[in-house]
Amino acid sequence: MLNADALNQLRQLKTDIKENKVVHPGTVKATNGRFGFVALDEGRDVFLPPEEMQKVLPGDRVNITEHEVEKGKIQGEVDELLESHLTTFVGRYLVKGKGHFVAPETPGINRWIFIPPKERMNAEPGDFIYCQIHRHPFKDGKGQAKVLRVIGKEGEPGIERAFTLANFDLTDTWPEAVQQQADTLNEDSIVAESENEDREDLTDQPYVTIDSPGTQDMDDALMATPNATGWTLSIAIADPGALVEPGSPAEEEAFNRATAIYFPGEPLPMLPEGISTRLCSLMPDTPRLALVCDLQVNNDGSLGDYRFRQATIRSKGKLSYELVAHLIEGREDDDIKALPEDVSNSLDQLHQAATALRKWRAEHALLNTDRPEFRLRLDENKRIRLIEPAVQNEAHRLVEECMVAANRCAADFLQQQGEGLFIQHPGLRDDRADNIRKLLEGYAPHLTEVDAGSAEGFKTLMKHSEQVEAEVPVKAILSRQLARAEMRFEPAPHQGMGLAAYTTFTSPLRKFSDFYVHRLIKAALWNKPMKALNSQQLEALQTAQFRARQAANTLETWLKADYAKTLTEEPMEGTISRTMPSGFFVRLDANGLEGFVNCKDLDGKYSFDPVTLRLVHNKNGRIFQLDQRATVSFAGVDEAKRQINFRLLDVEEVQTPEK
Repeated sequence: MLNADALNQLRQLKTDIKENKVVHPGTVKATNGRFGFVALDEGRDVFLPPEEMQKVLPGDRVNITEHEVEKGKIQGEVDELLESHLTTFVGRYLVKGKGHFVAPETPGINRWIFIPPKERMNAEPGDFIYCQIHRHPFKDGKGQAKVLRVIGKEGEPGIERAFTLANFDLTDTWPEAVQQQADTLNEDSIVAESENEDREDLTDQPYVTIDSPGTQDMDDALMATPNATGWTLSIAIADPGALVEPGSPAEEEAFNRATAIYFPGEPLPMLPEGISTRLCSLMPDTPRLALVCDLQVNNDGSLGDYRFRQATIRSKGKLSYELVAHLIEGREDDDIKALPEDVSNSLDQLHQAATALRKWRAEHALLNTDRPEFRLRLDENKRIRLIEPAVQNEAHRLVEECMVAANRCAADFLQQQGEGLFIQHPGLRDDRADNIRKLLEGYAPHLTEVDAGSAEGFKTLMKHSEQVEAEVPVKAILSRQLARAEMRFEPAPHQGMGLAAYTTFTSPLRKFSDFYVHRLIKAALWNKPMKALNSQQLEALQTAQFRARQAANTLETWLKADYAKTLTEEPMEGTISRTMPSGFFVRLDANGLEGFVNCKDLDGKYSFDPVTLRLVHNKNGRIFQLDQRATVSFAGVDEAKRQINFRLLDVEEVQTPEK
């Protein structure tokens, strides 16, 4: 037995070791395997072996020590848990022997977690469940979970959407204060605001909305008139900020949601439906509040002077894209003949103005290449019954040009104020610069001197890469190296659009950033009250927007994987849309479904070239690359990844120049 002196010496030794130990703070990053990494605050990653990953959860803030293992390799050991952000997650309820577990479906948690008897909420094997971390695994690697809610069972109608909502901590219900606020608003609220001396009466003007037939949250109406040097284009945008008070529960909830999410068949709105689809939607033949942008479109498509007005409008019609496209094409069916003359004249001028705008953008900015889009039609069980092409016609392009023009005016106005809310796109990713340089040296040497980091250089590169004739699709490869657009308070170029500054205010019923830009414009012009965002709130808003996109993509991927099971083994035509070291994805022409072709299912071994994004056979030189035509057949679904798999039947050979 140790005496008192020995015990004191032992305690002192432990204290000395602790004080002299070098620890590094960082954030845990999970992988698809059982191992992981810690992204240290100093900027490097440290490997965490499986036994250490058992002690942590994705996103945990930890202190680690570094240890050298065999052959000089360094790995981390978790020394201290600083904080854990992952508190709730989703998964499936499993029973193994006498043990009850949740198999998490949250990315990065690659192990079952035990659920104690008192925390199971009568869940049954196979149930989808919403859980909370009940005991963190840091001490011994054995975490515990608590069931908060049973979401439902596989196969139940709408289970995919319900599970996705839980997975991303989204909800269909409104906080009580928000619903109460929405319930107090009515048509009288619009009448009262219409009488405001700052608001003009434009109810006699031939504004119309152009949307899909099923659209209920109509947030833009258009009209145009000719003038001596071009056209006066008038874009009326729904004005929810006139009814939703700054700092009110509805505005706070809109900020938290960030955006409406257009889930297939059943959207999740940003504002209560009483506001977004009724009182603030620009419904036909009904007085509605609007923030109007009147702008001069010159004959060459350039923009002239503009102004913003608060107004009350009365849309003269809810027109479909199809009807407007037919009118542009010169057709004369009964619906077109029924249009009032001033509406028909305005639509004709809108088309002419939009054509000039698009011509100017094609010459001086950048246009997005039209990619075939598809619409998902759901059945009574809320699963896909049909995937049909969503054809982009001249009416779609008309509306797009009007929206872009109005948004450019809003960006210019905010730029004059010195700050606002802008959408910046920095062009190509910085970490891909070396690969891009090598790509151009090898396949487009005449573009190597272009400064792709500058706005003008990026525009030049993207325009000229379309004309490059090479054995690799240079433009498609560059398009896979783009950075993500971000919001910021200071003006900066939107390189993806080729514009010096850009923002959006044309979807205030659907996006909080647009709603907020309305607040900025009105505060500057009419001293309207507003609650300004700080940098932390802007970051939170961007995170919420990204989460919403992830949620929509997750649900769509699930539904498509389920629908793919109806495919036969008949040959299907498509195009290689993505490549990676393990294989490539093919996008089908008929329905837009993407499926994976694994290199393991092909003869021989392939190497991945990060410069050309090609897969090249190690012996015979066979090539798979972006935009290559392929014929495939359905080969099943990876249920864990909800990934469609294809079997390669045939592929267009890549033409390589003779040496």
